[in-house]
Amino acid sequence: HVQLVESGGGSVQAGGSLKLTCTTSWDVFSSCGMGWYRQAPGKEREGVARIGYLGTTTYADSAKGRFVISQDDATNTIHLHMNSLKLEDAAMYYCAAASPEPGLEVIRKWGWSFAYWGQGTQVTVS
Repeated sequence: HVQLVESGGGSVQAGGSLKLTCTTSWDVFSSCGMGWYRQAPGKEREGVARIGYLGTTTYADSAKGRFVISQDDATNTIHLHMNSLKLEDAAMYYCAAASPEPGLEVIRKWGWSFAYWGQGTQVTVS
């Protein structure tokens, strides 16, 4: 059973910063690429950033220069550091883990198949 637990969402003024955290098991952390998605009301879920086990990162254009994804190998955790937040960054943010296992319902992006999701953490920007 893959479990992804997010935390760190909240309310912030435009221009402010937040740090999101996602914790999972060692099995998932060491074998699955991980990332962050977000979904605003009425919009599709969109990829924000991803990080491979060796630390390679990729960002959506909307996140480049403002967001940083990082990982902590000691705690099986990834973070999303969000700076210079804009009104349009408001959304539910989801931690995701990719899996090559066939037969899973996935969202494909950056060449990965994201199959596992956390419960989400809300980010509000005013």
